[in-house]
Amino acid sequence: MGFSQGFMVCLLCLLGLTAAATTSLKSCILSAVDNDSTLAAFKGDLLYQTLAVQVYNLNYPVTPAAVTFPTTSAQVSEIVQCASQLGYKVQAKSGGHSYANYGLGGTNGAIVVDLKNMKSFAYDASTQRATVGAGMLNGELDTHLVDAGNRAVAHGTSPQIGIGGHATIGGLGPTARQWGMELDHVLSAEVVLANGSIVRASSTDNPDLLFAIKGAGASFGVVTEFVLRTEAAPTEAVQYTYTFNLLGSAASRAQLFSDWQAFITEEDLTRKLASIITILAGSVVISGTFFGSQAEYDALGLADRFPGADGNSSAVVFTDWLGLTAHWAEQSILDLTGDIPAHFYARCLAFQQDTQISEDGVQQLFEYLDTASTGSLIWFVIFDLEGGAINDVPNDATGFAHRDTLFWMQSYAVTLGQVSQTTYDFLDGVNEIIRNSTPGIGDGVYPGYVDPRLEDPRQSYWGGNLERLGRIKAAVDPGDVFHNPQGVLPA
Repeated sequence: MGFSQGFMVCLLCLLGLTAAATTSLKSCILSAVDNDSTLAAFKGDLLYQTLAVQVYNLNYPVTPAAVTFPTTSAQVSEIVQCASQLGYKVQAKSGGHSYANYGLGGTNGAIVVDLKNMKSFAYDASTQRATVGAGMLNGELDTHLVDAGNRAVAHGTSPQIGIGGHATIGGLGPTARQWGMELDHVLSAEVVLANGSIVRASSTDNPDLLFAIKGAGASFGVVTEFVLRTEAAPTEAVQYTYTFNLLGSAASRAQLFSDWQAFITEEDLTRKLASIITILAGSVVISGTFFGSQAEYDALGLADRFPGADGNSSAVVFTDWLGLTAHWAEQSILDLTGDIPAHFYARCLAFQQDTQISEDGVQQLFEYLDTASTGSLIWFVIFDLEGGAINDVPNDATGFAHRDTLFWMQSYAVTLGQVSQTTYDFLDGVNEIIRNSTPGIGDGVYPGYVDPRLEDPRQSYWGGNLERLGRIKAAVDPGDVFHNPQGVLPA
C-alpha cells in the first residue's frame, strides 16, 4: 500500500471514529432529556450558532459540541454523566453574559447546560426565604419577589443577567452596600456534581461545597436551585445623574474624578448611597441611587460637591422597587452593547480604602485618555463604589475573595470587528497608568469581569481562597469535568 493510500485509509478511519463519537454523544444526550429533541441541539444542526449557542462576545468565537436545555435536575444529572463518560467538559449557562463566553465552555467542544427552562419560584412568608430555579433572570426574580410580599435581593442593574452565574460569582449592584452581594443572599443550593449526584450545599450539608459555589460556582457543578434570604423592598429612593461635558479640559475632568474619589472614600459615608463615575470621550457622568427620602438625599449636598453639571442632569424620586429596577434596566442598555452580541474587550482593577489613585496619576490618566489611539468604536471607563456590607464578611468566609474592595474599575472598548492590538494596548495603558500611580494596589479582578489575557487569572479572581478552592475541586471534581480556560483546577 502506497503512502497516499495509507493516508486515505487513516483519514477515513479518523472520520469514522469522529462520526461514531458524535452519534454516541447525540444518543446519550437525547436519552438524558427523555428523547425530547427540543431540549438539545448539536454542532452541525441548522442555525446552531444563532439559535442554540448565542455567543455574547464575538471576539471569542466558540462552538460547543452540544447545547442542552434541561427541565429538571434529574435531566441535568444525566447530561453531566453523558459528558463525563464520553470525555467532554461541561459548563452551565444562565443569562449568558460571560465576557469570554465561558458559559459556553470558553473553548470548542464543551457540553453546555443552558438553564433557561429551570425558573421555578416559591416563597415562604414565615421565613422570608425564596426558592429559585437557577435559570431565573434577575428581572424576573424582582417581579416574583415583589408579587410574593414586596421583597427583594441585591443584584446588578441589568434584568437579563441570570442568577445562576450572578449568585455564584458575586453579584454586585446598587443595594450591595446595604445587603451584600447576590451570593450573600444564598443560604443553600441544589448542585449536580461531576459524578451525576444531586446534593444540597448549605452551612450544615456539604459546607465546603457551599463555600466554593459562593464565588467560583462554574468550576464545581451545575447549580439548579437556590434558597435565598430576602429583604424588604425599598419604598423610596432617589436616582441621580450629573453629566459634565468638559471637552478639551483634562484638568477639569481629573479634578472632578479626584473629588469623587475623595467623597466615596470617606469612612462615614452612608451605606444608603450607591455611586458610579463613568468616563467617556470628553465627558464624565456621576450617577447612582440613594435609598432614602428626597430630603435625606438633598442633605448629602451632591450638587454642591460636584458643581458644573449640564442640563441633562437629574434626580428622580422612585416610590416602588419595580419602577426603580426598570429605570436601572434602561440605563444598563447604554453600558455596553445593549445585550446585543458584539466584539469587545474589558479590563478590571480593585481598590481598597487605602489604595487610591494619586492626583498626579489621575491627571496622567485623563491626559492619556485624550491622546491615546483606541482602535475602537466606543470606549468608556467606569469606577463603581461597593464596600459597605460586602466588607463586613471575612475574606475567607466564601469563595469570593475580594471582601476588602471598596470600589472597582472596569474599562471597556467595543469594536466593529476583531479587537485589534491597538485596542488591547489602549486598555492596557489605562491599567498601567493607574497601577504606577496607586501605591499598594493588588492584582484582584472581579471574577464576573473575566479577562482572557490575565497573566495569573486564578490568583487574580480568587486570591487567598484559591488553595482551599483547589482542594475542594479535587474532592468533588478531580477530573475537571466542569472546566473553562480560567476555572479552578484540582489541587
